[in-house]
Amino acid sequence: MSLIFQSLILGVLLGGLYALLAAGLTLYFGIMRVVMLAHASFIILAAYMAWKFSSATGLDPMLSLVITIPLFFGIGFAIQRWLISRLKPATMTMMSVLITFAIALIIEGLLGQLFTGTQRRINLPYGASSISFFGASVPVVQIISFALAALSLVALYLVLKKTRFGRALRATIQHREAAQLVGIDTDRTAGLGFGLGLATAAVGGTALSLQATIYPSLHWHWIGPLMAIIVVGGLGSIPGAAIAALVLGVMRVMLELWWTPTWAQTIFYLALFVTLMVRPQGFFGGRLAKRF
Repeated sequence: MSLIFQSLILGVLLGGLYALLAAGLTLYFGIMRVVMLAHASFIILAAYMAWKFSSATGLDPMLSLVITIPLFFGIGFAIQRWLISRLKPATMTMMSVLITFAIALIIEGLLGQLFTGTQRRINLPYGASSISFFGASVPVVQIISFALAALSLVALYLVLKKTRFGRALRATIQHREAAQLVGIDTDRTAGLGFGLGLATAAVGGTALSLQATIYPSLHWHWIGPLMAIIVVGGLGSIPGAAIAALVLGVMRVMLELWWTPTWAQTIFYLALFVTLMVRPQGFFGGRLAKRF
């Protein structure tokens, strides 16, 4: 029972990280029905920047967020305004896949040239520390990553729910034409939304760097599970993606416990298959997304 309890805790912590990483993908698709295949590449880029910052300065990698968040926000805004906004609405989804796939390859190539394919890991003073919680041993780095993810998701919720920009962005997501009729600059709002989505990649990559070994092609490991999460949660629904991430995170850890770590990743593709067959609109969207 203690092993099951510990696995549940670790699954929730992992699900929190998944939720943060998937939030940006949900924003992209919700704003302009864009499938941003380069999102995972930017996550790995942020992880490399955190590693380089820590190794060069000796400071905690989370301090690199002061640099990466505004940088990634600006890059996201530029991608939307200079590339995505030029696409025709009829071919938006298909062409965005091709463009963002090319961006992903460019980032992977640059990382390979700069850092080679050698695996990197940040040596943290608290990297091997753990906390006992009701008999369960929980790694400190996973707790910190979850806390960073939770704070980021709460901040994202407050921005979308409580600010004028958030209301404009939600209006653009719900009905772009109606938002234009009431005077919202949907192009600018979409650019800022893309910037916000890529800023979540900066935070997610930093959180990932605390607990994972990184290498240039690691983004291919992440893009499948993240796409599965936003489909299961309901395309365009941030709350749905968060719930799906927590559920799938727990299920993955349980599979690692009761079956084998080698096949645990398949839970995402199985969940994607079931969702597409049974409920293509997603299991956790609908009313929850509308209330959000």
